[in-house]
Amino acid sequence: MKLKNYTSRLYLACLVVFIAILVFQSCKKSHSDIGKEVFKETRNNVFKEVETGVFVAKFREAFAKKESGFKNPKFLRAFYEQNDYEPVLLMKHLPAGKLREAVATITNAGTHGIDPEVFKSKKLNSLLATIYDKKAVKSVDEAYNVLIDLELAAANAFTDYSNALQFGLISPRKIYAQYYINTKRPDSASFLAVFNTPDIKVFLDSVQPKSQEYIALQKALNGNFIIPSKTAEESDRILKVNLERLRWKNRPADGKYVWVNIPDFSLDVMENNKSVLKMKVCVGEGRGKENIGDLKEYDENDLKKDRYFNRETPQLNSLIHSVQVNPIWNIPESIATNEITKHASNDPHYLSNNNIDVFKDGKKVEDPETIDWSQSGAGKIYAFKQRPGEDNSLGKIKFLFANQSSVYLHDTPAKEMFKQNMRAVSHGCVRVEQPLELANALFGAGNKYELIKKEMSATNPEAKDVVLKDKVPVYLVYYTCWQDSNGKIQYRNDIYGQDEVLYTYMQKMI
Repeated sequence: MKLKNYTSRLYLACLVVFIAILVFQSCKKSHSDIGKEVFKETRNNVFKEVETGVFVAKFREAFAKKESGFKNPKFLRAFYEQNDYEPVLLMKHLPAGKLREAVATITNAGTHGIDPEVFKSKKLNSLLATIYDKKAVKSVDEAYNVLIDLELAAANAFTDYSNALQFGLISPRKIYAQYYINTKRPDSASFLAVFNTPDIKVFLDSVQPKSQEYIALQKALNGNFIIPSKTAEESDRILKVNLERLRWKNRPADGKYVWVNIPDFSLDVMENNKSVLKMKVCVGEGRGKENIGDLKEYDENDLKKDRYFNRETPQLNSLIHSVQVNPIWNIPESIATNEITKHASNDPHYLSNNNIDVFKDGKKVEDPETIDWSQSGAGKIYAFKQRPGEDNSLGKIKFLFANQSSVYLHDTPAKEMFKQNMRAVSHGCVRVEQPLELANALFGAGNKYELIKKEMSATNPEAKDVVLKDKVPVYLVYYTCWQDSNGKIQYRNDIYGQDEVLYTYMQKMI
């Protein structure tokens, strides 16, 4: 009886172990016969000697040695670990020449203004040619090495290319100090899409930008279009950096929004991709009023180019939520220090003549003419507010939207500035040529617009806030080259030197 019980227990124990082995094996990913599949495509007998288990071990070891040089090592490691280091791209796309077609797409990246070497195109083509060359792969060790290198080169090239075409080569926030536009960047879903697609060539074609403005600049680049007054090389660079900006996909697809292009000194109210109102604007000063951005090499050690000038208008997007009619101008400390106190020091009547009130510790100073404005730190000790009126620097109305740079759109009494071609003249805010027309475009006909119109012409102006019921998106952007509504390529001077910065960073990707 004891022997029978022992035999039964032993049988049960073996059964449990057997089931555990089956469960374990079922949980492990089954591999393709890697050598067999590669042989079918290349007809090189050496690949028949490739053993899947050995390949996996070698692939894992090679990945660990090389991953520090990958752009997305965490994503790649997680993917290949999950797939037990199966060469997924080779097994999926090497048959029927699909991999060849995809590599050809990478090699053709120059049509998008991106150097193919950003994706290590030469290495990728060389590896692909090697596996088809029976004289190049003579031993099984060489076979393991070339297959591993090709899988990793393809994985990096295809994911980098896909991300670059969908989101841009470079994150603008990393290179511009005053860039506050919501810009989508690659994530795990966009990364994995490369591995999940059944046809990699079709996928890489599908992610290429298809907007009209992108295709227009792409045609200009590939047609060797030369921008008037620019050399062929400068034109090439200008088109390339503006194609990169378009890949950031910052422009809404539809609806109503306000679009300010800083280098163009222009504002458009857009509705369903059409401009319903266009006007001139003045924007913030750059590093020099005559800065034309001739695309000289950007030196990252030159802090004057690495950091914005404090009067430049930032790139941002927000929502216009209200206007202030007959605004009070709360004069910024920088302007108070650099301008107001100096004018007051030279002219005791300057403050009263310009309707500027002075405050100290929150209390109004009744007799500011007694203050010694030449004293150090006067612009910090005192606060200044300009009352509503004809001479108010903000004019009769300002358009408000939340942003961390404290900028807004506003009217101006200095109308003659709109007659100038070079209108980078403000302290950072955007002066609009037709403020009443802009209010009409935002509010539409009705009581609120009539109130705004009435208050802007009041003889005794008082500051009044008017809330915009349906907030309107506003974009302050920076494009130096684009196609206009008549199909003509337009170019504007790189007033802040941002083309130079972007082009240099694009070159560093190679």
